[in-house]
Amino acid sequence: MKYKQRNAFTLVELLVVIAIIGVLVALLLPAVQAAREAARRMSCTNNLTQLAIAVQGYESAFRVYPPGTINESGPIVNVAQGYHHNWLSKLLPYMEEQNTYQHIDFRVGVYDPKNEPVRAVTVSLHSCPSDPWANGAKHATSYAGLHHDQESPIDTTNNGVFFLNTSVTYEDISDGNSHTIFIGENFSNRQQDLGWMSGTRWTLRNTGTPINADRPQNWGTTQNAAPATSDPLAVGGFGSYHPGGGEFAFGDGHVGFLSENIDAATYQQLGHRADGKLLARDF
Repeated sequence: MKYKQRNAFTLVELLVVIAIIGVLVALLLPAVQAAREAARRMSCTNNLTQLAIAVQGYESAFRVYPPGTINESGPIVNVAQGYHHNWLSKLLPYMEEQNTYQHIDFRVGVYDPKNEPVRAVTVSLHSCPSDPWANGAKHATSYAGLHHDQESPIDTTNNGVFFLNTSVTYEDISDGNSHTIFIGENFSNRQQDLGWMSGTRWTLRNTGTPINADRPQNWGTTQNAAPATSDPLAVGGFGSYHPGGGEFAFGDGHVGFLSENIDAATYQQLGHRADGKLLARDF
């Protein structure tokens, strides 16, 4: 009896095809992830640019930069006690958030129940797309203003631009706005975050701590937030969920990516508005 020949793949051929597809997927996946991260970084850069423009708008209106935080006395204790209205709240009218601003009751502190509805508002410009905690989270923000060039409590004598009860002018930044960090990325913490309205370590940071030094464990997931410190006066540094460093907005409005391996002396100088020194090296 003569059997009809069937056209089919052998098991070996099928395994070879599967292996080739697996290799192609393995090669393409990093490229897709890199493209997505590039898009997220571009969006983050746009957020920081808009925040920098809002700072300039505030300065044009009042001839001073907004205070980093407001309180009867210092240094600032990083707990939910005090007045603590901050620079981000002051910027709201200059970033198309006039309605949000009008709902803030400045007669009472940030943590007063009267301000809870505003604190719960999610402001889109406050969230970096790469930050798994800030996106859509109540209170959170991915960005912080620069208060000092050293790890030190938030007080009236800091060397940055945004700190306690201050009215820094353009002329006070004698090192030049293009050489002075104004805003940088900050690890948010959904479980312990005091919120974008809180003028504490949650919205103010310094360059005395290396970039990403406070990076959470398993930082690529949403399982762990930035570690908390037991010192209520500790502030900490900037950090981002972008690999290798973070995005920073400078006083002249430009936004640049700084490597987490940046020279420590250079990084600290960028956090001082008027140290009068030449930069240690290019950044």
